[in-house]
Amino acid sequence: MDTPLIIALDLAIIVGVTLSGVFWYLASRGQMRRICKNEILDSRDINRIVVAFNRAQILNRRAAFATSATAMFAAVRLCLDIIQLPK
Repeated sequence: MDTPLIIALDLAIIVGVTLSGVFWYLASRGQMRRICKNEILDSRDINRIVVAFNRAQILNRRAAFATSATAMFAAVRLCLDIIQLPK
């Protein structure tokens, strides 16, 4: 019989995996425009590049956190299964 703790952990795993996938997708979909070697960059161009890198890094950090939290939930869930095994 499933206890409320196990059900809560299962739901947390499902939510964590979903969030992780969404964050990885958002981090990977933004593409930067290519720069020609003859092009001269001004401060606005550099600012756009830095902002794009920062946004991707923030999304990657969120995805990594969601993945690690989900792994911890799954580990606790598996430990509960092992503890509840009939002897």
